[in-house]
This record gives sequence, C-alpha cells and structure tokens, in this order.
Amino acid sequence: MMETSFWLIRHALVSENARGFLYGVMDVPLCEPTLLEQAPMYRSLAARLPRSADWLVTPLSRTRRTAETIFAHGYPQTQLGVEPDLIEQSLGEWQGLPHAELPAKLLHPAHAFWPLAGSEKPPGGESMAEVITRVGAAMERLAETHAGRDVVIVSHGGAIRGAIAHALRIEADNALHMSVQNLSLTRLQRTVDGWRVQCVNELPGY
Repeated sequence: MMETSFWLIRHALVSENARGFLYGVMDVPLCEPTLLEQAPMYRSLAARLPRSADWLVTPLSRTRRTAETIFAHGYPQTQLGVEPDLIEQSLGEWQGLPHAELPAKLLHPAHAFWPLAGSEKPPGGESMAEVITRVGAAMERLAETHAGRDVVIVSHGGAIRGAIAHALRIEADNALHMSVQNLSLTRLQRTVDGWRVQCVNELPGY
C-alpha cells in the first residue's frame, strides 16, 4: 500500500444560537462574526495545507463553508468531494434538546469532555463507539482510494476523534479525552505498517 496522508480540520464555530442545544447532524449555520475575526487563522491554514491535495467535506454545510473560507484566504480553489461516513455523531431524538435537559435522559454518567459517555446511544442515534467503527471503516477505504495522495478533510469533532481512536486502537471514552477545537488540524498517515499519528489539535498561527 502506498502511504496516504490525511489532514483533518474541524469546521469553524457554529452560530451562538446553535451552541445552546445539541445539534449533532443538524445542519446549523456558522458564526458569522467569528468567520471575520478569525481571518488570520484561515490564512494560516491556507498556507499550511499541501497543494494538489484531494479535498473532502461532509454533507453538512458547516464543513463546506469552512473549506470555502480557507479557499477565500489563499488556498487555490479546489473541487470538494462529499464523504457521508465522516459526518458528526448522530444524537437521534436528542438533537435540538437544550443542554440543560440532557442529564435527565442519560443512562450513563456524562463524559467529562463530551455530553455523552462513549457507550451512550441516544434513541435513534449512535454511540461514540459506533462513530469510531463507522469512521474507521471510512478512513481505511479512503486510504485505498486516495493511495499516495494528500487528503484534506473538513469534518467534525466527534468524527475526528473517531479517526484518531481508530488509528490508535483506543476505546471511545479514552478518545473523548482528546481536545479537537474548531479550525484545529489533526494529521494521520496510513502506511504499509499501519496508522501513524503526526499531530492532534494543532491550531493555526497568526
């Protein structure tokens, strides 16, 4: 297998209204003031990312809008493919629920750094453990279909943690301890010998 390099970026901050509830795979908008304020971060990403890379986003508009903003700040305009299997964790019937109402519905204690424990499965949704399985299978597939290439993926916090967990072969609750901030960069490589983690949560400089 030829080495494939993945550059995973978490989408930009969502609107203040959306941050008040559990949005999961809901298609919520980005925060417009922050898009303007963080222009230096977009310019830094545009300069940092490899040219001639393959670009992928998820079906949610916040990932496409983030990619387009990187293009607007200096990265050459590139066609965007769509990868549904790298979407955020589905919270099922709990999507749209204010954060304060969630604890009463949980079967397991919340994780310290995520609203749900790794094994918690919302009605009609998926657990973080299932996200790791879904994302892991997608990353293996993409490593083959984009073999020998650099692949830039604008995705979500949960999905990026899932990709790291797959690479490191760790459990869901352990993966949730990793910080993946908005606009942060995580780099993974798939080599003939397996997965290598190059960096996690690297924030673009100014």
